[in-house]
Amino acid sequence: MINTRNVSSATREAPSVAVIDNRVVDFGVDGTGVAVAEYDRSTVTSVVSEASAHRPRTTRIVVGIDGSEASIEAFRRAVRLAGGLNATVQTVVAWHNPTSVGTFGFSDWSAEADARHILAAATEAVFDQNPPEWLNETAREGYPAQVLIEESKGAEMLVVGSRGHGGFTGLLLGSVSTACAEHAHCPVLVMHTASQ
Repeated sequence: MINTRNVSSATREAPSVAVIDNRVVDFGVDGTGVAVAEYDRSTVTSVVSEASAHRPRTTRIVVGIDGSEASIEAFRRAVRLAGGLNATVQTVVAWHNPTSVGTFGFSDWSAEADARHILAAATEAVFDQNPPEWLNETAREGYPAQVLIEESKGAEMLVVGSRGHGGFTGLLLGSVSTACAEHAHCPVLVMHTASQ
């Protein structure tokens, strides 16, 4: 089951050019994508161009959301990149029902409702109460890596957070980010949090 909705409200001007001033590690992939994992916590400098601020957004950046700090950072980075790429941003959360739910107080629980709550909380964390009209939210049933790989078809970029460890071991990616880096249909940017 796929549920997508457009989040409409006041349009927020996004930067038209995003300059990333940091180092990256290229993990390489088979096929069409390029996987990049950040390991320096440098900042992004945004430059606004009046001429391109009003152009229609013709490409799409997909962001994997799971409620973690790393996925919120991935969302923020995607928003900053969206202006320079003239892209919409599509946040994606995957959910699946457990094979069995006992009678231990879970009768009113819904995996889909939890997923929608995670999307709403992420959107509020990034935009407060003013999400732009170019933001789309998708909650899909399935396993996260599989859903993100499918959603990456036709996208300009897939941005995901990694729950890896700090230091040298921080260069290692989690299972979802690794699967996305290896199989996505577009370039993949893997974000780490400052604490990693």
